[in-house]
Amino acid sequence: MRRVIDQQKEQNQTLTTKLNILFVTNGALFTSLTVSRLVFFPGVFSLAELLGFLVNFTLLINAFLPRQLAISPNLGDKKFLERYLVLSPEEYQLQMIVNLVETYNANKQRLEDVSSSLQYAAYVTWSLALVITLHVLAIYFLPTIDFSSFG
Repeated sequence: MRRVIDQQKEQNQTLTTKLNILFVTNGALFTSLTVSRLVFFPGVFSLAELLGFLVNFTLLINAFLPRQLAISPNLGDKKFLERYLVLSPEEYQLQMIVNLVETYNANKQRLEDVSSSLQYAAYVTWSLALVITLHVLAIYFLPTIDFSSFG
């Protein structure tokens, strides 16, 4: 049971690493967009990019917000000793197993929440990269096409 909870800690570290990667990626995309001054060309692309960054950073901050990890039993509770000292060894072991299951389930939900936010943020990041690429193509290549020769 403790190995499973240790795995949750490892998953939390992995999610934190992915969160950092997405923050850096989005920062780099936003910086390149600002430095290239593409964001200052008014239009649909600029609006889509700005809204995309707003949504993406909201998702990333939601994933970043601290979540209290469940710990059971709560050793800070003064009644902890009163409740557990009166238990027989078998009852105590059963109660500890119940506590571990409760801890696992509560922490699993928190990890799933962070994972979902990161998954959506990854999709938004990919979409932003696509919109930026299309914006670059539209700004630098579409004006050079002479459409009058087609008709």
